[in-house]
Amino acid sequence: MGQFMKFDTIVVGAGIAGLTAAAYMAKAGKKVILFERQHKVGGLIQTFQRDGVYFDGGLRSIENSGIVFPMLKQLGIEIEFHKSITTIGVEDKVINISEKESLIDYEKFLQSLYPENADDIKAIVAEIRKIMGYMDILYGIDNPAFLDLKNDKDYLLKTILPWMFKFIFTVRKIAKLNEPVEEYLKRFTSNQSLIDIIAQHFFQKTPASFALSYFSLYLDYHYPKGGTATLVESLEKYIVNNGGTIKTDVKIEVLNPEKKYIIDNNGNQIAYDTLIWAGDQKHLYNSIPINEISNNKLATKIQEKRDQLSPLKGGDSVYTIYLTVDKDVDYFRKICSGHFFYTPLKDGLSKVSKKEIETFLNNEQMDADDTKAKEMVFDYLEKYFKLNTFEIAIPAIRDAALAPTGKTGLIVSLLFDYSLAKKINDLGWTKEVKKFLEKLTIKILNDTIFPDLEGSVIGCFSSSPLTIENLTGNTQGGITGWAFTNKNMPAVNKMLQVAKSVETILPSVYQAGQWVYSPSGMPISILTGKLAADKAMR
Repeated sequence: MGQFMKFDTIVVGAGIAGLTAAAYMAKAGKKVILFERQHKVGGLIQTFQRDGVYFDGGLRSIENSGIVFPMLKQLGIEIEFHKSITTIGVEDKVINISEKESLIDYEKFLQSLYPENADDIKAIVAEIRKIMGYMDILYGIDNPAFLDLKNDKDYLLKTILPWMFKFIFTVRKIAKLNEPVEEYLKRFTSNQSLIDIIAQHFFQKTPASFALSYFSLYLDYHYPKGGTATLVESLEKYIVNNGGTIKTDVKIEVLNPEKKYIIDNNGNQIAYDTLIWAGDQKHLYNSIPINEISNNKLATKIQEKRDQLSPLKGGDSVYTIYLTVDKDVDYFRKICSGHFFYTPLKDGLSKVSKKEIETFLNNEQMDADDTKAKEMVFDYLEKYFKLNTFEIAIPAIRDAALAPTGKTGLIVSLLFDYSLAKKINDLGWTKEVKKFLEKLTIKILNDTIFPDLEGSVIGCFSSSPLTIENLTGNTQGGITGWAFTNKNMPAVNKMLQVAKSVETILPSVYQAGQWVYSPSGMPISILTGKLAADKAMR
C-alpha cells in the first residue's frame, strides 16, 4: 500500500541540474524532495571503484564557465579543484593545451600533419582565436544568476552592466556561427582528413560556434579531488543537511499536473506546489494520463507536445572501455595529461564507408544467424575504431589517490551510434561485440601511443549507449540532450532566451537540465537548475 505525502517542491532527476535545483530550494527553506531512478545521485557524473582503482563514469573534467565555482561559493560548498590540462594527439604527435598561446603550438601541430594545407590551417586557427575571444566575453565574469546583486550595487554598476552590453553584442555574433562545424570548415579547406581531425570528436552537426570554442573550454577544465563525483556528493550532502529529502531507486510513473501530484513505482502518491523536472523530456509528457485531464485545452497541448517529441532523437552517445593496468601512473604521465584526445591515424572518419552499415540498420528482417552481416559489422567497427578519436581519461594523473602504486585506471571513450548498439543487442550479438571492441581498443592503443599496454591489462569492462539509456532513462542514451540532426529543436537555443528554457506548458511545472537548452553541457544544466528553482520560488 503506497503512502501519501506533500512537499513544497518535487524535483525529478538527481543529475547535476536536479541537484542544483534541490539545493537552492533547500537553501530557501522549502520542503523539497528529490527523486532519482538510479541507486545513487549524479546522473552522468559518477565516480566508482573497481579493484582498488577509481574511474569516472561520465564527465571527465569540470568546466567552470563562470557557473560552477560561483554556484559552489553561493551555497558555501568547498571543494578542492586542480587545473586539468588537456592533451591532443594524432599518430605519434602530442601537444598539451595549457594556455592561450598553446594555440600557436596547435597550428604548428596541424601543419606538421598536413604541410600541404599550411595556409588553410592558419586561417582555421585564426577563426578559432576569434571564437575564443567571444568565449572570453561570454564567460569572462561569474554568471549573474549566482550573484547577490541587490547587496552589491557597486559591482552591478561597474562590472555587470558594462559586461551586459558586450555580452549582447557577442551573442549576436555567435548566433551567426550556427552552421554545422563540418560544413563551416569547408570554407577554409578542401582536405576532408584535416576537417575530420579537427571536428570528428564532436557530435553530428555540432554548431561551429560550439565546436570551435572548445579550445577555449579546454583551458577552463578543472578536476575535483576525489573524482568528478565529489561535486555531486557535496551537493547531495548540502541538500540533506539543509532539510531536503533524497530518494533513490525511484521512478516516477504518473504525473497529474492538474491535481498536482505524482505516483512513483512503489505506489506512493506525492503532492506538490511546484515541480521541477530534471530528467528526460519525453518521459515528462508520456507520464501524464491525458484521459484524466479535464482541461481540454491543456490535454490538447500535452498531446501535441508528445507528438512533437516522439520522433526526435537524443544526442550522440558513447562507447566506453574501462581498463585497469598493471603499470604505474608515471608511465602514462610521460606521454599525456589526465585528459587526452587521441586519434591513432590522421586519415579521418570520412574514409569509413557507411553504405553497408546503413543498409544493415534499415533491414528490419535481419537474421541473427546471418554470418555475412555479422562479419560486415565487425569489419565496419574495426575501421571505425581505428580512424576515430578517443577521449582518454586517467584519473590518477590528476589525483594520485585514485589508484594504488603500480596500478592505473584508464577510461577510453568514443562517439557511438545508439541505433547500431540497439540493433546489435536485438540480434543477440552484444556480448560478442563488447569482447571484440575491448580487445580491439587495447590493441590500437598498444600499437600506437601506449606501447606494452596489451600485456599490462589486468581488468577490462565496457559500457554502450544502451547502458546509459538503462541507467539514466535518457532517450537513446543521449549525453547532451537533443541531437543536432533533428529537423526541429524542441529546446531553447538562444543564450538571451535561456531564462525561458525552464518554462513548460504545464501549470506549476518547470524543467531543467540537458534537454531544455541546446547546445547543452554541465554548466548549462547547473544554470537551468538554478533558474528553475528561482521560478519555483516565485
